[in-house]
Amino acid sequence: MNNVTRPRILVVGAGFAGVECVRRLERKLAPSEADVTLVTPFAYQLYLPLLPQVASGVLTPQSIALSLRRSKKYRTRIIPGGAIGVDLKSKVCVIRTITDQTVAEPYDYIVLAPGSVTRTFDIPGLTEHAFGMKTLAEAAYIRDHVISQLDLADASQDPAERASRLQFVVVGGGYAGTETAACLQRLTHAAVKRYPRLDPSLIKWHLIDIAPRLMPELGDKLGRSAQEILGRRGIDISLGVSIEKAGPNEVTFTDGRVVPTHTLIWTAGVVASPLIATLGAETVRGRLAVTSEMTLRGHDGVFALGDAAAVPDVAKGEEDAICPPTAQHSMRQGPRVADNIIATLRNKPLRPYVHKDLGLVVDLGGKDAVSKPLGIELRGLPAQVVARGYHWSALRTNVAKIRVLTNWTLNAVAGDDFVRTGFQTRKPMRLKDFEYSDAYMTPEQVRAYVESGGPDGPSA
Repeated sequence: MNNVTRPRILVVGAGFAGVECVRRLERKLAPSEADVTLVTPFAYQLYLPLLPQVASGVLTPQSIALSLRRSKKYRTRIIPGGAIGVDLKSKVCVIRTITDQTVAEPYDYIVLAPGSVTRTFDIPGLTEHAFGMKTLAEAAYIRDHVISQLDLADASQDPAERASRLQFVVVGGGYAGTETAACLQRLTHAAVKRYPRLDPSLIKWHLIDIAPRLMPELGDKLGRSAQEILGRRGIDISLGVSIEKAGPNEVTFTDGRVVPTHTLIWTAGVVASPLIATLGAETVRGRLAVTSEMTLRGHDGVFALGDAAAVPDVAKGEEDAICPPTAQHSMRQGPRVADNIIATLRNKPLRPYVHKDLGLVVDLGGKDAVSKPLGIELRGLPAQVVARGYHWSALRTNVAKIRVLTNWTLNAVAGDDFVRTGFQTRKPMRLKDFEYSDAYMTPEQVRAYVESGGPDGPSA
């Protein structure tokens, strides 16, 4: 076959789902069977569950950014940019490249795995003053910011300013928020020993969530255990509470408290990528409604998976159950979608996605953790061994495994040097600056762009 007749497979997103799909396609498809293209702004796969450890300095950023160009065997073409719209009728994906050019990429089969973005609400000042914990840049930036607060507090002669710089607020009592608060509290607890002018008792961490329990998916006992561990460390946990408004120097809680702080970290859940809204297709709680084979009804050659898709959870046996947006599901959905694309190409039947949840692990730093593998409740060091063992085994490359293991060992033996890397420039960066949620087109703009024939037509 020549290039003209080979089917074009376009994979959107280089998260767990997208990368695992591409890897399976490359292994199982002969080069003559199809052309595979991957759309991603970064040529690496980010291991998201370990972001809090990057923010706290336990791991280096490079150790959890797994290069997509490392292997010479991979033949997938990578387009450096983000998909901002899809025209299902014309089978065209509109992409904004990292140089801000807008291009139209045609496809025969498309795999939608754009992941998720931070869920925000209409809270005054939130996007202008809060940090997120969804990207590698955010994690590195937050580390610089937290250390800079210690530096600025140490240099200040104003007791009120010093106190405000040493208060930190994390919103979100799920895994991301709990691990972020736990890891960063350990960072400041260790770092303040290098600042003899600072009173350690002034450092206060607040973890708040509107839910009545911390990490309810773990169950009552493990959730309470995590809360007790964090409480012993001095983290103030407030449940049934959220943010009323946020400013540059203070945060107002819904219970009326006003906390003077320069650090608000928002981890209160995620929503499907705004790309899904550009399709004009049926959604379930914002995620694209798909079949158990992860196909989009009524549209040939369209597959969706991961955080952006409402994949039926067949293993639960409940009619309306959908898979949660977790790494373990995305990592397994990717190969199944690849197999179903190959089956389509070879005129074979498609197979549904079925996976029984293996459990949950929460790393609270040091020897502290709570885990529930296969329904078995663990605490302390055994839970930490399971948590880190799971993450280590889930890393895709041996190089990444060696880097992570080396980082863990070095941190345990030598500690941290509390060095700011320079990510925090004089220009402040907040949640709204990292995820580019305003870059996406509307369905009407996508159609107009495609019908106009390219970049000279209407754009977002």
